[in-house]
Amino acid sequence: MKAKTILAGAASLLALTAYAKAETLTIATVNNGDMIRMQGLTDDFTKANPDIQLNWVTLEENVLRQKVTTDIATKGGQYDVMTIGTYEVPIWAKNGWLVSLGDLGDDYDVDDLLPPIRNALSADGTLYAAPFYGESVMTLYRKDLFDKAGVTMPEKPTWDFIKDAASKITDKNAGVYGICLRGKPGWGENMAFLGNLARDYGANYFDANWKPQFESEGWKKAIEFYVDLMKNYGPPGAASNGFNENLALFGSGKCGMWMDATVAASFVTDPKQSQVADKVGFAKAPCGEENCPNDGANWLWAWSLAIPAGSQKQDAAEKFIAWATSKHYAELVAGKEGWANVPPGTRTSLYDNPDYQKAAPFAKQTLAAINAADPSSGPDKPYNGLQYAAIPEFQGLGTAVGQIFAAAVSGQMSADQALQGAQATATREMTKAGYIK
Repeated sequence: MKAKTILAGAASLLALTAYAKAETLTIATVNNGDMIRMQGLTDDFTKANPDIQLNWVTLEENVLRQKVTTDIATKGGQYDVMTIGTYEVPIWAKNGWLVSLGDLGDDYDVDDLLPPIRNALSADGTLYAAPFYGESVMTLYRKDLFDKAGVTMPEKPTWDFIKDAASKITDKNAGVYGICLRGKPGWGENMAFLGNLARDYGANYFDANWKPQFESEGWKKAIEFYVDLMKNYGPPGAASNGFNENLALFGSGKCGMWMDATVAASFVTDPKQSQVADKVGFAKAPCGEENCPNDGANWLWAWSLAIPAGSQKQDAAEKFIAWATSKHYAELVAGKEGWANVPPGTRTSLYDNPDYQKAAPFAKQTLAAINAADPSSGPDKPYNGLQYAAIPEFQGLGTAVGQIFAAAVSGQMSADQALQGAQATATREMTKAGYIK
């Protein structure tokens, strides 16, 4: 008995010693559902890596962007792993702010990453962030409300169709609104949606000479349409609603339609999280015209994990990133939550998996939208990016303009006033930055 007690005590002492020597990774992440789920599954990682402990800093999207940008630009060193997106990666890699992820282990299979996502997270062919989930845009809608109104959703709807459908399915007395769209100000919130809506009407953020285009015909059509749509058929307080707020509204039965990130599909079809799980249909993102060249208001994004160059725990951080973005993690989620809840949009093997195809009715639509998104620059578009312009100045500029457009949605100014204000703000900032000579 004494021997057993001594052995147990020794084991406990060893465990405590290992814990005391453990490195603690501080991970900054966004408060989206897939990231919250990951935090609940990290025992799988820490059991395999008892010398690594995890400290989570979970933030709202706009706050996360502000915090990690400030920290990495000032070399603050608060975080060992950062959750960042396709906007930041090439810019920060060029500045030498990120650690390259050229070797995430023999079994990681980097070639399995979807080419559009992998390319967006690389600089000069080297991966600088690993995608946790990837997304484009789709139309989510309530099939029951459409059936009741006698409306049929086409595979590729136009915005005129969407407006007409919204008018027919809105029932404000019952607390059901025809459409929910992002209104919360932020370069990655309302501007993510509005940048693509304007592009749908033939407008970009800047012309070939970097002159802002907010007073162009395309932006005018987009903003007038958006403000009118939200005023008549959107929920109250739409100017405060971002992705998470609209996800909650749609899942509680308050929205007839929602055009947003494809990643939302798994949440609104999950009976544990959605009251309308069996009533959701999917279509392509709308077009401005019948044959719009952009194949709908698509975008390309991936919430990804990266290591700031200032981290003193890069080896441990690489181990965590390799785990969180691996095929093994996908299988772990599938075993715990079902295949439909595996983080989407990152690996070819997921979309080749018959179990995923069967469990996720949105899989085909998601993959098609990601593959159709082309963020490259062109003769009339001097920047990479769809819902954003991949230049360092866009983060501040986009947020400032987003606040102006949010004011138009809330009725504080007209659409014309908002467009004039956006043009003046953007012209001032682009001139100050030296783009406009």
